[in-house]
Amino acid sequence: MTDTRRRVKVYTLNEDRQWDDRGTGHVSSGYVERLKGMSLLVRAESDGSLLLESKINPNTAYQKQQDTLIVWSEAENYDLALSFQEKAGCDEIWEKICQVQGKDPSVDITQDLVDESEEERFDDMSSPGLELPSCELSRLEEIAELVASSLPSPLRREKLALALENEGYIKKLLELFHVCEDLENIEGLHHLYEIIKGIFLLNRTALFEVMFSEECIMDVIGCLEYDPALSQPRKHREFLTKTAKFKEVIPISDPELKQKIHQTYRVQYIQDMVLPTPSVFEENMLSTLHSFIFFNKVEIVGMLQEDEKFLTDLFAQLTDEATDEEKRQELVNFLKEFCAFSQTLQPQNRDAFFKTLSNMGILPALEVILGMDDTQVRSAATDIFSYLVEYNPSMVREFVMQEAQQNDDDILLINLIIEHMICDTDPELGGAVQLMGLLRTLVDPENMLATSNKTEKTEFLGFFYKHCMHVLTAPLLANTTEDKPSKDDFQTAQLLALVLELLTFCVEHHTYHIKNYIINKDILRRVLVLMASKHAFLALCALRFKRKIIGLKDEFYNRYIMKSFLFEPVVKAFLNNGSRYNLMNSAIIEMFEFIRVEDIKSLTAHVIENYWKALEDVDYVQTFKGLKLRFEQQRERQDNPKLDSMRSILRNHRYRRDARTLEDEEEMWFNADEDDMEDGEAVVSPSDKAKNDDDIMDPISKFMERKKLKESEEKEVLLKTNLSGRQSPSFKLSLSSGTKTNLTSQSPATNLPGSPGSPGSPGSPGSPGSVPKNTSQTAAITTKNLSCSSSYSKPSNTWAPFSLQNEVKNAESAPSECEVGSPANELLKHQ
Repeated sequence: MTDTRRRVKVYTLNEDRQWDDRGTGHVSSGYVERLKGMSLLVRAESDGSLLLESKINPNTAYQKQQDTLIVWSEAENYDLALSFQEKAGCDEIWEKICQVQGKDPSVDITQDLVDESEEERFDDMSSPGLELPSCELSRLEEIAELVASSLPSPLRREKLALALENEGYIKKLLELFHVCEDLENIEGLHHLYEIIKGIFLLNRTALFEVMFSEECIMDVIGCLEYDPALSQPRKHREFLTKTAKFKEVIPISDPELKQKIHQTYRVQYIQDMVLPTPSVFEENMLSTLHSFIFFNKVEIVGMLQEDEKFLTDLFAQLTDEATDEEKRQELVNFLKEFCAFSQTLQPQNRDAFFKTLSNMGILPALEVILGMDDTQVRSAATDIFSYLVEYNPSMVREFVMQEAQQNDDDILLINLIIEHMICDTDPELGGAVQLMGLLRTLVDPENMLATSNKTEKTEFLGFFYKHCMHVLTAPLLANTTEDKPSKDDFQTAQLLALVLELLTFCVEHHTYHIKNYIINKDILRRVLVLMASKHAFLALCALRFKRKIIGLKDEFYNRYIMKSFLFEPVVKAFLNNGSRYNLMNSAIIEMFEFIRVEDIKSLTAHVIENYWKALEDVDYVQTFKGLKLRFEQQRERQDNPKLDSMRSILRNHRYRRDARTLEDEEEMWFNADEDDMEDGEAVVSPSDKAKNDDDIMDPISKFMERKKLKESEEKEVLLKTNLSGRQSPSFKLSLSSGTKTNLTSQSPATNLPGSPGSPGSPGSPGSPGSVPKNTSQTAAITTKNLSCSSSYSKPSNTWAPFSLQNEVKNAESAPSECEVGSPANELLKHQ
């Protein structure tokens, strides 16, 4: 396994006709019982796992390319390639393949007879080879017809390719091209176009190496200028020789590398610009051309990476203050293209590539470049930085933390990135969006490493909040010093929306770091100033930020919100929005609904105590009524502390009994006729009579009575929500604290079937579970030292919450829900 001759890379061709690396290993050949034949086996050098097990099929066409590649197809759309480290290893495996197929190892492709008919196969096998017409001007049409007729048959394509290769035919054709151009023989040039195009479709590496050689490639491009479908020839050679200039920003001493760069550029140009777009039937015929370009790029990156003098000079000139701006721009553009080329490398080689750049000092160089005034240079440097962050964010984080020990905050790399995001001059902030994405990657704990000695998350986030967060929030703090944003133009709003997006991400992922920063710097108050922006998207970003905080259900955040009355901007925005049914309306209601559903007690009490007067008339949704109900339930439990303890007693007692017994006893409880109950007694099952003590039954009786009434009440609220639907959001503000607010809906849906006040609905006469209009039902449970009674009658068109006498007494002694000077009164004044 240590033999480097057999060391290979395994590639597969994906749907986009690009080669995907499948791993590095060592190849061998041997008989595999399961496959019943000689096979190629590649085992990974890392763990010895099987990367490839491919039977050498006698009818499969194998191709040897560039002395170190073997390519073949195992299915219609499944191409494989082995890239050998050494030519000797490639030759050994090629001999094994040819031995199994009975071929001469000197050929570069084996034959595939699958698509041949029996008659064609007999005719072709009986002929020793393909005889090409003599390469003369008068026979160009005959040659073009021969090439076109050979393309449909794989065997004929193979024989034609061998004939073209063995006789040096391509160079003779290119000599005729010069003759035709000199004579202005347009018909001959059209025939040469068809011939050269057909040779490309032969998909043969040996022919490409001839056509793409330094002496032939420009003539090949010249032949492809004379497309018969065009009235005038193209001018590709003029573009390549006069317009396109090869800029050698750093002198390349290796002539082979320089030639490879020229060749790759020209072949890429042929593929993208010169050759016509291949049809569906021709697309697979150019797979070798794609492979040729791909492996050329891999070679170029490898040769540059190994040239230490070249890279040293590159980074030295990049960071040298004496380098002029034009030269520096060329250097940065070269480095950007160099990094783009590296994306074609397999993962192991890409790791080595970026490690080499890191050792050469690419990050300090980028820091120097980003500090310059040239916009184009900074843009290219940002692209390079994005390659580094996407490849290895930990490497970037480690660099900026080390850098902070030596430099001031103003010149830190990450602060330069933030400043460029803030100062982006593009009206659409395209660069700022890209930089925000990179910052998000850097502060994402999901890609941070943790070792036994240290945690990258703890160290980097501590660094970020100490040295960088103040730079990120600077535009937010500068724009929110008053009650409204000081600048509210579109570009500023876009920038603040980006900042809020990143801060919202931090709230979700950064726990105590962002919590301390928000509370200490009063960030949420500043953010909620943006609720007054004329740009709806910015106001929604501010609301989303607060919603994310509330969603954490963290009491530290909740106390901060209550202490600073930070629901006031939200309620004000809700009231200013009026009856409009839009995203702002829905988002604010959803936030309050979340508080209700999750039963966040502190926030529920805060909202009802301070903002109920402003919200009580909102009746097109039941969210605020539900919040009030939650609040009243909380206050009731606070006024009756024995209730919670007795619930615990009941719960523990019930858990020890059979579920069926529990159901029977509850049925007895709720079906008991109040007329049968006497003073000082309660209906209990025989099994519990021994526990019928006054001290226990007093809270039990009280609890069960309330439970029954509250369940009825909550059912009515739920049915009203479900049946009434959302109709024309409208609500009225009542300025009188002494009058009872009418909770009936203002919408036309009031008298629809199923709505409150309609026949058959909860709370209307004749509905199941409701009290008939002409009766007044009274329920009373009297025990020692307790008299708790209730009575009610329901009009047909109103719904009123059920209240117990003791709640009324507590309410009379409690402070007013909306005292003078409270936020709710301030909001009413605002309205």
